[in-house]
Amino acid sequence: MLEYGFMKNALLAILVITPLFGLLGTMIVSRKMAFFSDALGHSALTGIAVGVVFGCADTNLSMLLFAVVFAFMLNYISSRGDASADTVISVFSSCSVAIGLAILSKGGNFSKYSSILVGDILSITGKEIGYLLVIFVLTLLFYGFCFNWLHAAGIHRTLAASRQIPVKRMENLFAVFVAVIVTLSIKWVGILIINALLILPAAAAGNLSENMREYHFFAVLFSVFSGVLGLFVSYYTNVAAGPTIVIFAGILYFGTYFYARRAAGK
Repeated sequence: MLEYGFMKNALLAILVITPLFGLLGTMIVSRKMAFFSDALGHSALTGIAVGVVFGCADTNLSMLLFAVVFAFMLNYISSRGDASADTVISVFSSCSVAIGLAILSKGGNFSKYSSILVGDILSITGKEIGYLLVIFVLTLLFYGFCFNWLHAAGIHRTLAASRQIPVKRMENLFAVFVAVIVTLSIKWVGILIINALLILPAAAAGNLSENMREYHFFAVLFSVFSGVLGLFVSYYTNVAAGPTIVIFAGILYFGTYFYARRAAGK
């Protein structure tokens, strides 16, 4: 399998993307932001549509910029407390998807963009892997310097603010990282399943972990394992890689769930 250059690129991309998903997924699950990351994924359609409307040669750039703006808007409105966060996110996500589909489907041209719904990890290039490596390093630095603050803000915003922790800044920075990683990965993972790859490994890790270190370790381990195994199985079964990876991540979740229940005597 690895005799082919595109398979080597795909494997390298998996080894970069999946640890990122594992790390971010732990914080997304802990902060109950699963719906937030799902909305960001769906906003990619509107980002592409904005690029098409303004005649951008690179719709990836418009998709990235829109996702960052979208994340800031969600954070701002959710923090005002005028409505529940899930309601705000649902409204923004629904409107975003509708606008994107309306623009991209005009004249029956949506078929040109349908590939981003499922993604194609085999199409990734060396240059794109380089972008992923950069964001991977930046994410590690962000976690290294800001994890304690971000975790404290997730547990109790008011208490964290009273300890001079810049809560809003941390939340906005985290939202930007999620937006950038989701947007950069959509082309290869797919809009329909990217949120599953963020949530399932972290949720499976939560079934087994007794502390934060174990939580992160198992999340990254499960994410990488399901990614590599899913890629190999997809190659030999001629099935799309993204859904295959999600299937294995789902198996890990249910396996750890029933194992944890049995260990607890339930």
